[in-house]
This record gives sequence, C-alpha cells and structure tokens, in this order.
Amino acid sequence: MVYFVFKKEAYRMKNHSLTQGSIAKGLLFFVIPLFFSNLFQQLYNTIDTILVGHFLGDNALAAMGATAAIFELIVQFSNGCGTGFSIVTARYFGSKNEDELKKSVATSLILGLIISIAITIVSYVFMPSLLTLLKTPRIIYNDSLNYIRCISAFLIITMFYNLGAGMLRAIGDSLRPLIVLFCSSIINIALDIFCITILDMGVLGAGVATVIAQGISTIICFFLIWKDAKILIPKKEHFHMESSMINDLLGQGFSMGFMFSIVSIGTIILQTGINGLGTQIIAAHTAARKLMSLLCLPLSTLAASMATFVSQNKGAQNYTRIMKGVRMANTCGIIYPMFLSIIIYFTAENLVHFLSGSSNPIVLENGAMYLKINVPFFIVLSILLNLRNTIQGFGYKITPLISSLIEFFGKIVFTLFLVPTFKYLGVCFCEPIIWCMMASQLLFSYHRIIKPFKAQN
Repeated sequence: MVYFVFKKEAYRMKNHSLTQGSIAKGLLFFVIPLFFSNLFQQLYNTIDTILVGHFLGDNALAAMGATAAIFELIVQFSNGCGTGFSIVTARYFGSKNEDELKKSVATSLILGLIISIAITIVSYVFMPSLLTLLKTPRIIYNDSLNYIRCISAFLIITMFYNLGAGMLRAIGDSLRPLIVLFCSSIINIALDIFCITILDMGVLGAGVATVIAQGISTIICFFLIWKDAKILIPKKEHFHMESSMINDLLGQGFSMGFMFSIVSIGTIILQTGINGLGTQIIAAHTAARKLMSLLCLPLSTLAASMATFVSQNKGAQNYTRIMKGVRMANTCGIIYPMFLSIIIYFTAENLVHFLSGSSNPIVLENGAMYLKINVPFFIVLSILLNLRNTIQGFGYKITPLISSLIEFFGKIVFTLFLVPTFKYLGVCFCEPIIWCMMASQLLFSYHRIIKPFKAQN
C-alpha cells in the first residue's frame, strides 16, 4: 500500500481528515463551508425564481415551475453520480492509499464524460414529449421547453462541477467549493439581471445565466485542484481502466444517481397532478418548493457530510466514531425544525410573496399552506437523510435505493388517487407521509448494519 507523504501544501491529510479529533469540531468545519456552497447552489435557481416572478409575472414563474421536477431529475442524477464517485475516493483517502485514490479520480472523469453526453442527447431529444406527458399548460409550454432544453444541453458542465467539488470534499475540503460557488453566484445574479431585464430574453434568459455561471464555477474548481490539490491529480498511468474500479465507481455513482433520480421521477409524476390544478397553483408550489429547499439546506448539508464522514471512518475502521457522528447529526436534525416551524407559522405568506412577487391570494395561501404542513416534518426528513447518507457511506447500494422506491411509488399513489380528490391539500401531505415510511425502513436497516460493531464495544 502506498502511504501519503505529508508535505507543506494546502491539502494535508491531518488538516482535512474526518477520522481524528473532535467529531463535532471536524463536522462543523466541514459542514459550514459545505452549507454555504449548497446555499449558493440553491441561489442559482432561487434568484432565477425571484427575478422571473417579479419581472415577468405568474405565467413565466409557472413556466419555470412546470419544469422544476425535470430540472431536479437532470441535476440530481449528475449530483448523485459525483457524490457516489467521491465516496470511493474518500474511502481510499481514509485508508491512506494514494495510488488507488488517483485511479478513482481518473476513472471518475472518464465515466462522468460518457454519462453526461449520453444523458444530454436523450434528454434533449425527448424533452417535448416529456413536457406533453406532464400536461404542461399550453400558455407556458414554449417557455418551459426553451428553459429546460437550455439546461439539459449543457449537462456536461453540471456533471464536471459535481465531480470536481465532490473530489475536494472527499479529502475533507469543503472550503474551496464554497469560494467557487460564491464567485459564480455573483456572476449568476449579474447575468440574470442582464439577460432578463436588459436583453429581454424571458425565461430562457434565466437558463442561459445559470449555464454560463455554472461553467465558470467548473473552470475555477478544476483550476484550484490543479493549483492546490495535487493529491487529486492523476498521472497518465492512472487512466488505465480497471474493471474492479469501474464496477466500484459505477456501483456507488449509479446507486446515488438512481436514488436521486427515482425520487425526482416520483416528483415529476406528482408534477402532472400539480400541473392539472392550474397556473396559479403551479406558481404557488414553485415558490413554496424553492423556499422549502432553502429552509431544508442546513439539514441536507449535514446529511451530505455524513457520506464523507462515514466513508473516511470506514476506511480507517473507526466504527464507534461513526455511531457517535450519526447520533450527533440526528440530534441537530431534531432541534432545528422545532424552531423553524414556529417561525414559518407566522411568516409563511410573507415569504411566499417575497419569493414569487405575487399578491394573488390563491398563490400566497396555497404556498403558505404547503410550508406550514411540510416544515414540522423536517424532523423525520432529517433522520432519513442522515441515515440514507450514512448507509451509502458504508458502501451499501441497494438499501438507499429501496427508500427511494418507497418515495417513488408513494408519489404515484398520491398522484392517481389523493390529489384528484383532495387537490393541493393532497400535494401538501404527500411527502410528509412518505418521509415517515422511508425513515422507518432506514432506521431498521441502519440498526442491522451497525449491530455487529456495537457488539464489539
């Protein structure tokens, strides 16, 4: 086995490893930059939503919202693959195997290129049929098609950003991805204003601004790796494809990619029910979903960090440390939603108005109802996200997929039977009920996985 040489450079293992020292301190320093990175990532779409809603109106906002689930499907699969690949890299970092680490990076780049090109071609060709299948209202169809085609045509940018950022996080550095996203978010804001208000490009302008800003973030990310993270730069011999490495990476990458995709496909199916409720409900749901994504960010960020934390500590065989980390994450996931629920109860309509720019009572009331019902269930959501990423970090591929299938079939049931009966109220209760089912399955699986290691203590 090849061991790391400790050099006087930015990426020292002792500074970025999550296998030693205080768990709380290690996770805190890892999670804070990761949180702000994810926050700026969310701002890409949230700023688009604010500007489109305020400058272009409810119909334009609905045009973006009608494609939100498709956008999420495309981006989340790319994100899932990048995260899955980085789990393999994190494991080799934790076990101090530099040669295999570089091989994992090289193979990830090749696989990422192939996957992104394939998805781009398929999604671009079949997008019109998909929007028709989703019952997208005629009045917003063209705007929806132009926006989502712009995003899908440049999927390779999204994939390679996720690969670059994922590799940095695999070795414990979440600071540089934050710097990258901060810069590109500022650029995105400027481009949004320029494309939407000055060039008068409409909804398409939001897509163009997002693509350009994300392209810049990808270039900066790989420049920082080349400049400071020499440990992640493979040599020519590392690009030799080995079947064992390909299987490991595809197993982890596709597992997380399909896990996120199955969830997104379920959301797309649910979107068909929402689209049938009219443009005002679509606008309300779009604003509420954006807000919920922002409010959930601390929980999803902490959960995402658990995949790296667990993978590194599994490589170092620190199983007691893993259990302590999971308990700490779950405790945080209970406290935060309790305070958040109180705030949302009094401010939901004002928040929906701020994000959407709408004064329509139907938009405000339905958006607020969605938030008031869903946010208290963040406690359940936090536990299921923590456990799902923990199990993924252990290297299990099927168990997280099962939880995603529960969500997938649950959304089909709601779309077919409950949304037609209870309208938007059925949409509001859809995910909380499904989260409870998913959390139960993951709790059972986690205790089965961790039981042998408990017996050793």
